[in-house]
Amino acid sequence: MSRYDVIVIGGGPAGLAAAASARSHGANDVLVIERAERLGGILNQCIHNGFGLITYGEERTGPEYAHRAELAAREAGVEALLDTMVLSVAKDRTVTCVGPGGLLALSAGAVVLAMGCRERPAGALAIPGFRPAGVYTAGCAQRLVNMDGLLPGREVVILGSGDIGLIMARRMTLEGAHVACVAELMPYSGGLKRNIVQCLDDFDIPLLLSHTVTRIEGRRRVEAVWLSEVGTDGRPVPGTEVRYPCDTLLLSVGLLPENELSREAGVALSSVTRGPEVSQSLETSVSGVFACGNVLHVHDLVDYVTQEAQAAGASAARFATGGEKPPSGGVLPVTPAGAVRYVVPQRLDLGALPQAVTFRFRVGAPVDAATVSVEAGGRTLLRRLRPIMVPGQMEQLTIGREDLLAAGDYGVTIRVEGDGR
Repeated sequence: MSRYDVIVIGGGPAGLAAAASARSHGANDVLVIERAERLGGILNQCIHNGFGLITYGEERTGPEYAHRAELAAREAGVEALLDTMVLSVAKDRTVTCVGPGGLLALSAGAVVLAMGCRERPAGALAIPGFRPAGVYTAGCAQRLVNMDGLLPGREVVILGSGDIGLIMARRMTLEGAHVACVAELMPYSGGLKRNIVQCLDDFDIPLLLSHTVTRIEGRRRVEAVWLSEVGTDGRPVPGTEVRYPCDTLLLSVGLLPENELSREAGVALSSVTRGPEVSQSLETSVSGVFACGNVLHVHDLVDYVTQEAQAAGASAARFATGGEKPPSGGVLPVTPAGAVRYVVPQRLDLGALPQAVTFRFRVGAPVDAATVSVEAGGRTLLRRLRPIMVPGQMEQLTIGREDLLAAGDYGVTIRVEGDGR
């Protein structure tokens, strides 16, 4: 059985950043296992720009960002197994995988989970009608257009206003298709404001909030979809149906972290993020197993994925080389409150607190005139005012070690209050 200090599962931006960071923090043998035939993950098909403003101080396309991340990992001495599928991760950090070389059992001092996420499929929506050709997830359509040179359709309706749905509205338009509209179930968009402006407003593509698809016409190929308004209960309002002739329906209705391996390994998962529950070192409930990137919680910017992955890689290296001290000062919960939907990390191991901890969180609905506060031990450690906070944008705050130690046995609360919409 081959032995590595750190094994990283997933060769996307999170896995590459975690692996390079593990090497730079003292891990000698670091391996990345990737099931695709190349490193870079989803960025390889994201040919638009907008990546790297935080990490590199300049805009890059997805493939450019992925190439730079791969280069950094290889220059750091990271090994990679491509076209290799991980079958299981045991609690003793034995990783079983299969690839061109057959079945392999590998031993690790620490494991980093960086498997990313997948799109919610059409079957999860229970839309009435047949199952004709022409229904794609937005990511599938993106791959067809950007990597295979194929246009999925000419008359398009998009359901869901997540970032990939917005970006594909622009991409399909640039390739000569007509995008009738983008429909969104919620009364607000799930994407970044800049994508709404650059991908919809600049191309006069309507955004229909509080709308959903209630029927798909067509047996062999999509012929039309029916859109209905929805009420505050999320149910279609009778009499509001409008027919949109089209040959293609793109779905951008949410991302699901790829945590089948995590679950089988016994890792505790959050019911909100569907990713692992972690400490400030990004260690899961299984000792020596860490998580980062979209497998932990869905990010809106790859730059934040890289930052988080670098922290996970450093923690994994310290654990594998014996430098990580076991928690001895107790464990404190981190609790969302008010409009906050979730917070990562979900707990603090007081015996291993660094000089500062970064908390990442999202609100569950838009909040105007928002007050963000971090509370611990009956004290308010931090308070900030924000004109608006939206679910499509992840927020982060950094709190110093001494302030966190003052939490006593009360834990830490991240709270957002303001005027909801």
